[in-house]
Amino acid sequence: MNYLVTGGSGFIGSHLTEQLLKKGHSVINVDNFDDFYNYRIKIQNTLEAILYFSDFEYSDKEQDINKLIFLSKSEHYRFYYQDIRDRNGLKEIFKAHQIDAVIHLAALAGVRPSIERPLEYEEVNVRGTMNLWELCRDFNIKKFICASSSSVYGNNEKVPFAETDNVDHPISPYAATKRCGEILGHVYHDLYKIDMIQLRFFTVYGPRQRPDLAIHKFTRLISESQEIPFYGDGTTARDYTYIDDIVDGILRSIRYLENNSGIYEIINLGESEVINLTDMLAAIEDAVGKSAIRKNLPMQPGDVLKTNADITKARTLIGYKPDTNFQNGIKKFVEWFLRK
Repeated sequence: MNYLVTGGSGFIGSHLTEQLLKKGHSVINVDNFDDFYNYRIKIQNTLEAILYFSDFEYSDKEQDINKLIFLSKSEHYRFYYQDIRDRNGLKEIFKAHQIDAVIHLAALAGVRPSIERPLEYEEVNVRGTMNLWELCRDFNIKKFICASSSSVYGNNEKVPFAETDNVDHPISPYAATKRCGEILGHVYHDLYKIDMIQLRFFTVYGPRQRPDLAIHKFTRLISESQEIPFYGDGTTARDYTYIDDIVDGILRSIRYLENNSGIYEIINLGESEVINLTDMLAAIEDAVGKSAIRKNLPMQPGDVLKTNADITKARTLIGYKPDTNFQNGIKKFVEWFLRK
């Protein structure tokens, strides 16, 4: 199969790309190397995903990306440096390849930055996604996986969070854009018969995790004996989901989509194990072998108090079976962090 993966150089995207290639599929990676974090991280992600481990001599961003484009030209893999807001640029990619399905992971991520830049989040996460659906419509592509987020649940009082819960009260622009994507996705499914699964990811972590996310940031700061920003009283809690389990859920969703028609589904992908902030920090301290220096700070606007996935639907519909408990997942992450 020939898959177009947006955000294929990111955290989740690079792991998914690696697994698709190992299974003999072809991948077209579309990524714009947004300046949200250092572009070299995405280059390394890409090289690891395509199993290219040669030393990479860095110079400047433009030259490095051009070098990556050259390295990534093969029968089964192509990398395109492309922004999903640019519909004409995307159209040329769709013209150049016979695409069997789109796996849309690209987005402007982060709750707190979205409060500062809401219009940019709308441009990327809503308009950019609509560009992809319009091109699927134009090129008669009928299979689409879309990354949503647990953030759509807001401060949901009912736990665990089920796909049937009301999600009309997001508390950040990021969450609102993800909910817009779910609603608009149904429109394209209904009008243009695009089979679609929207996957609500619950706090994904593991090797290659973005450096701005708490587990990665805490591990780095503890290792360097620096203060960590500790928001709230430590009782906020997350359903942390290890990257291998998330990728397994995506692969199972792809198989389900390809074997069925008339599909529009929203599915939680979580671990269903809730860890509070205090216990998360303790697990990292134990894995690193050092104590944290905490800087206690008030809760941040847009942060939810708790996430907890009901994964009954995922188990039933796609056979999802997450099997990485948090302590083991943290050990694997810290081992990766200390090696890199």
